[in-house]
Amino acid sequence: MNTREKGYCGEDLAVDYLLRCGYKIITRNYQARRGEIDCIAEAPDGTLAFVEVKSRRGNSACHPFFWINRGKQKKIISMARLYLAEHHITNKPCRVDAIAVCDGKVEHLKNAFMA
Repeated sequence: MNTREKGYCGEDLAVDYLLRCGYKIITRNYQARRGEIDCIAEAPDGTLAFVEVKSRRGNSACHPFFWINRGKQKKIISMARLYLAEHHITNKPCRVDAIAVCDGKVEHLKNAFMA
């Protein structure tokens, strides 16, 4: 299994987790010229969550959340703003979440970073 396939498996686990928690999946792999957002979902409270998923198998020196560096954060924020503009969403609470999938276990960090 290549890196991209492993990433999709991690995203599948993350989406299953979100669905079990009552989220509504709006879209997966939202892409534009600037980049991609792994998942956009509506939380049970109506908040729009832009979700970055990071997967790890086996031993690694650091937790997957540490892979979301400042550059990646800026890209996610830019993509979230683009999505909101394209869909004319102006008055809805939003946040950026991160989900780490480590050896099949899911860890969800709400409001992972601020715009």
